[in-house]
Amino acid sequence: MGDPSGLPGILTVMVDGGAFEDCPDLAVGYIREPERIEIRYVTPAPSTKPSADTQQPEEEQEQEELAIPSTNSVTEREIVDAWGRIARWLHDNAPASHAALRSGARQKAIDALEQNLDVPIPPALRALWLLTSGDNGVSGRGCLPGNQALMTLEEVSAVYRFKMDAQANKDILNARRPEHDRFTLWKATWIPVVSLGPDDRSSGLYLDTATGYLGRWSRYREAPDDELDTLVTYLEEVADMLEAPDLAVRDKPGLIGDTLVWGSMLDTQQEEHWQPFTG
Repeated sequence: MGDPSGLPGILTVMVDGGAFEDCPDLAVGYIREPERIEIRYVTPAPSTKPSADTQQPEEEQEQEELAIPSTNSVTEREIVDAWGRIARWLHDNAPASHAALRSGARQKAIDALEQNLDVPIPPALRALWLLTSGDNGVSGRGCLPGNQALMTLEEVSAVYRFKMDAQANKDILNARRPEHDRFTLWKATWIPVVSLGPDDRSSGLYLDTATGYLGRWSRYREAPDDELDTLVTYLEEVADMLEAPDLAVRDKPGLIGDTLVWGSMLDTQQEEHWQPFTG
């Protein structure tokens, strides 16, 4: 049931508000999976009978349309597919980790972040945040390789501002140095996306909006280094590692109870309880 909304993977169904007291007609967007239905947005349905008394100003119409964006690029569909594979694996095999995922962000929240950073949010990252707005983690562990966590929008904003302020201070020192001694800590085009853990932002991955590639940032390294992954290829590889762990190279998925724990970051105590996932 439902029609394509224009947003990859999301269907829209119209609800007649006349069946409820003081309720307008509604457009409800949702994701449908084999054992789960997730509501993504609920907005007033656009009127099908515009008149001089009811027609909205152009600006209000444009704002309403933002609630159901029209995005059909290949990259966005790839993001929806890759993240869907990860979410389904978590749902089926690590329910505690799945429950720690936040629901998708609203368009207005992403637009506000974009304005705050003053950096265009790439369509791929926007598509991901519409599906999930971060990972609360379980016992300090996120669901990405290395037990890293997808950052919340609030964390993205805070880390970006912190890094940009640090770079501004670095620029003062760089102005006194010869060119070969100047150090770039952060660039305005870098958007932090993944952190070392849900509560540990000492390192992580950023998305370079100028190149489309992910890179690593760390307070312990002299300079970030490129991962040579796009957001799409990174998420696709995570999904591949979960679905075919025997072929995984970068890290090995496993379980402690109903929580996903990646093998590369185990301590001695965790090793006693960790079970590698074999499919």
